[in-house]
Amino acid sequence: MNTYIRINPEDNVVVALQELAAGDSITLPDGRQITAADNIPAGHKLAIQDIPAGGNVVKYGSPIGHTTEAVTAGRWLHTHNVKTNLEGLLEYQYTPDTADLSAKEAAFGTKEASFMGYARRDGRVGIRNEIWVIPTVGCVNNIAQALAAEANRHIHGSVDEVVAFTHNYGCSQTGDDQEHTRTILGDLVRHPNAGGVLVLGLGCENSNIDVLKAGPYLEGYDPERVRFLVCQESDDEMAEGLALLQELIEVAAGDVRTNQPASKLIIGLKCGGSDGYSGITANPLVGRISDRMAEVGGTSILTEVPEMFGAETILMNRCRDEATFDATVSMINGFKEYFTKQGEPIYENPSPGNKAGGITTLEDKSLGCTQKAGSFPVMHVLGYGVRTDVKGLNLLCAPGNDLCAATALACSGAQIVLFTTGRGTPFAAPVPTMKIATNPRIAQKKNNWIDFEAGRILEGESFETLTDELFDKILRTASGEKLKSELAGFHDMAIWKRGVTL
Repeated sequence: MNTYIRINPEDNVVVALQELAAGDSITLPDGRQITAADNIPAGHKLAIQDIPAGGNVVKYGSPIGHTTEAVTAGRWLHTHNVKTNLEGLLEYQYTPDTADLSAKEAAFGTKEASFMGYARRDGRVGIRNEIWVIPTVGCVNNIAQALAAEANRHIHGSVDEVVAFTHNYGCSQTGDDQEHTRTILGDLVRHPNAGGVLVLGLGCENSNIDVLKAGPYLEGYDPERVRFLVCQESDDEMAEGLALLQELIEVAAGDVRTNQPASKLIIGLKCGGSDGYSGITANPLVGRISDRMAEVGGTSILTEVPEMFGAETILMNRCRDEATFDATVSMINGFKEYFTKQGEPIYENPSPGNKAGGITTLEDKSLGCTQKAGSFPVMHVLGYGVRTDVKGLNLLCAPGNDLCAATALACSGAQIVLFTTGRGTPFAAPVPTMKIATNPRIAQKKNNWIDFEAGRILEGESFETLTDELFDKILRTASGEKLKSELAGFHDMAIWKRGVTL
């Protein structure tokens, strides 16, 4: 494996691919030798030219911040001597490369692929045939879990599992905060990965079953596959709930997988526990998968808006038209205003784990993060909880928090989430969550968490080979092959809390 990588010819830094001790030297392609003046941890940045105080540090071909002191070639560049360039709300101009956008749009849907999935009545396709218990309020979480545990004794046929998705909300909320909870719950009830759903209410909560039924939240749900139970109205909620779940199991048990075009797939794009390799290996690899999805006429969704800050203009200039550009600007600036209204700094990022892995500023993180979006046009911008009906690359308004963002991806229609990570995490979204390691060390250390190793790129394997391998694994997963978190029995969901609690 090489000792360093210069990501873009314009960069005035390289990334150490293995730890460099002070006194170690690297040789650049032009013959220059750079001697490390400091110990450089793996994944961190080494200056390859002198940078004056206040000068831009350039990585990925773009500034990721400025130096706070004069830095000579060979020095370690990180949080001790680099600060962000970002500040406040910005005005943006739409300057697309129209020729590139046209060429990419012409390539949309030009390839074919298929998987074996469950066709649902609304035209969508599930990649799992699970029975879900969805509480309307946190007060019945324990009952939901007990029902799921008992009902799993009765599964048969093609039913994969009975899963309870617990959460803390559904009551003591106001305004948009409450509406978002209702929308998310409705999205889950109608998700195609669920062959049947028991909606479990308490009875006195704000977001009770009658409210959900009366609003748009459950519009178009399949009454054959959804049951409702209000615990306060039942003499024995456990017995009644189990009977309803057995009914749903009988309905779903006869479902069979059929051959489906990959255009029916919706892939969620997410990263977490990022490190200095994320923007070099796993994220650009997933970007190629996003492009492959466009080529087969499918859909990908990118979220974590705060981790677009600093790289947002790249996405904006890839918008298909000015209306999509305007929607992206509104999403970005709206999220910045969300921060400022809470009295929080807009650029309080990266996390401690990100910094330990070599990410210095939010620009550094964002330029790596947004590579998951590939190179095809941005076709649509989604509000939180809104299900997509537009093929191609979508942007989704949701926070960077792993559980919140992954849940939001599922609720916008993703049947699977691709999750790149340099430090590892065991969590799972409501849908299968494929962990893609950025480096060999974490893939080996946490083999029980990691599904695919993108770090092989550091060892000389090509993006083309790994793109084919990963896309094939996605199709196998969509056809029923279980991921590590599924085998471990992990299922998580989280709702984005945005308002006061009564």
